[in-house]
Amino acid sequence: MIHHLRAAGVSLLVDTRGTGVPAVLHWGADLGELTPAQAEAVAAASVPAVGPSSIDIPFRLSLVPTWGDGWSGRPALQVSRDAAGADGAAAAERARTPVLTQRSDAEPGVSAAGDQSLRLNLVDTDAHIGVGVELALSPQGVLQMHLEVSNIGTSPLTVARAASVLPIPACAGELLDFSGVWGRERRPIRRTLEHGIHSREGRHGRGGHESAFLLAAGTRGFGFGAGEVWAVHEAWSGDTEVWAESSPLGANVLGAGELPAPGEIVLAPGETYTAPWTVAVYSATGLGGIPDRVHPWVRSWSTIARERPVTLNTWEAVYFDQSLERLEPLIEAASAVGVERFVLDDGWFHGRRDDHRALGDWTVDAGVWPHGLGPLIDRVHAGGMEFGLWVEPEMISVDSDLARAHPDWVMGRAGANEWRFQRVLDLGIPEASDHVYARLDALLAEYPIAYLKWDHNRDLLEGSSHRQTAAVYALIDRLRAAHPGVEIESCASGGARIDLGILRRVDRVWPSDTNDPLDRQGIHAWTSLIVPPEYLGAHLGDARAHLTGRSADLSFRTATALFGSAGIEWNLAAATDADRAAVAAWIGEYRRLRPLLHGSRPGGARVVRADGPDPAIAVHGVIAGDRSHAVFSVAALAATAAAVPEAVRLPGLDPRATYRVAVLPLAGDPGVIQDAPPPWTAAGSVELPGVALAEIGLPMPLLLPQQAVLLEVTAV
Repeated sequence: MIHHLRAAGVSLLVDTRGTGVPAVLHWGADLGELTPAQAEAVAAASVPAVGPSSIDIPFRLSLVPTWGDGWSGRPALQVSRDAAGADGAAAAERARTPVLTQRSDAEPGVSAAGDQSLRLNLVDTDAHIGVGVELALSPQGVLQMHLEVSNIGTSPLTVARAASVLPIPACAGELLDFSGVWGRERRPIRRTLEHGIHSREGRHGRGGHESAFLLAAGTRGFGFGAGEVWAVHEAWSGDTEVWAESSPLGANVLGAGELPAPGEIVLAPGETYTAPWTVAVYSATGLGGIPDRVHPWVRSWSTIARERPVTLNTWEAVYFDQSLERLEPLIEAASAVGVERFVLDDGWFHGRRDDHRALGDWTVDAGVWPHGLGPLIDRVHAGGMEFGLWVEPEMISVDSDLARAHPDWVMGRAGANEWRFQRVLDLGIPEASDHVYARLDALLAEYPIAYLKWDHNRDLLEGSSHRQTAAVYALIDRLRAAHPGVEIESCASGGARIDLGILRRVDRVWPSDTNDPLDRQGIHAWTSLIVPPEYLGAHLGDARAHLTGRSADLSFRTATALFGSAGIEWNLAAATDADRAAVAAWIGEYRRLRPLLHGSRPGGARVVRADGPDPAIAVHGVIAGDRSHAVFSVAALAATAAAVPEAVRLPGLDPRATYRVAVLPLAGDPGVIQDAPPPWTAAGSVELPGVALAEIGLPMPLLLPQQAVLLEVTAV
């Protein structure tokens, strides 16, 4: 039978006829309603020629391509078995080149979430391997796929790869993925897909700052609003691989999966390994079509249950200098400007006076807080704010009571390299996980803590990424079950662990440790391809950024931080009265616009970005689902190339509606270099049809570098 899954302009056509491994005939644009006869005709017409010096039957890329079915590229499944085992040398050899057949007919269905699903059961009886393939197409057009590998033999089976592989057309010849370093995450890299493999592997025990994050293949020159794009993302917070391959066999593919270390995943007889989900997205409208699908899909299962409170974090305000007396002026200033959540960062627990010691000792330091955290929390609550706390549960300091009591819980050999003066706590040891859970549970039971900033400040370098990641997921799930009202932010030295696996367990992510708005413009742009803005912690930092040393006007900082889960990381107590008044006004506007910015209004919202001729000008916005209301940012990231740049187009509005466009002032006017502004700005607003705003655009003030204009667009 040929199965046709369809949703939101996407088709997935899977041929399950015969006994061989099923194949994807098409993943991409919607094919419309196909009769069984038409689907059969498509399958028949898709059979290629038999090329010279190749296998003697037409090559068909299966859902689980391996060497056993003629695929000479990177296999989706790689397993091995010890020839000395009970299964014998023959089974060991066959396991290296599996030949899978269908064990039963495909099982279509519809999940509770509305996904159209397909389950395929495969087997290699000679190698004693069972493989399940699950596919699910969401109502938003998001495709999920993963494999399950079962050991149906009598000796251990080692799994080296169990990845998702999907075909892409030859026209998808241009690739986009990402790299980065600490404080400069999500830097885009574009290249051409040539013959062979372009592969990105992450071996950090977390995504890492240079994570590929997402691998997209598209038609040449694709942008935010143009071209066809096929993209994959591995929803897993440990080691991963993503790749694109162009094969001489005439098949181009995207692949993604967990990346086990040698011998890391060994199945005893009867055991099953379930691979993480690969998330795959097709877009007919360029990169902008990815968030159009992924954001509403994430919101369909999101843990977020309320509006994102304005959050102040104490780190860049006081660092380790903590006391009630030191923090009281900051609490007063935060309360006065309208902050809704006050988070005490690193330095509150036993012996933690710097970052060299005490990780793992999750009890309140009596020397710093002689009466516990109660007086501080009471003061925060009196200021009308909820209280949050920083923790780093996956880490341990060698200089800690916990490491001295349980050196066997420290991952890796004694004397192994430290990173930020710390080691990793092996949560795969049940007693270690139980200990951390008990300490966090006790804190949450004793104090009214509404929020945990959950940090992860180093790579693993040793131990099992698979075991540790699974243990972290289990720990978070256990804690959330016991304290369902507590929100969690995922931070990993900034943005080193942002993926759709961790996102199912948290309410916020920290995209980067830099609060420099110029850096954040790009980081937010690319991270929001798959992460909705309500998850993206976006803080208003000091005028001189702590990480880069670069200075920025308050207007540019507020314009940048508005488009996220907004907050502050700045010693407001030392700010001028004028700056505090401007921050209070900004918070007021954020609260007013929050339902729009975070898609919580009925109908949701779209994040849009414009392709422009000048890379120095970044245009992005959020548009209400009914297109009645929008906010756009026009930011000058560098000096523009033209004396008078062309008009800025505003995409995504209703072309038939008329809109009032007005400049939204935040924290003062932006810096400009012009003799006179565009006349429409002097009038305060302008009314134009949506088609004119999208196709002709509006002239903007001539912004100096690191300046931004915010536009509020309302249907009239």
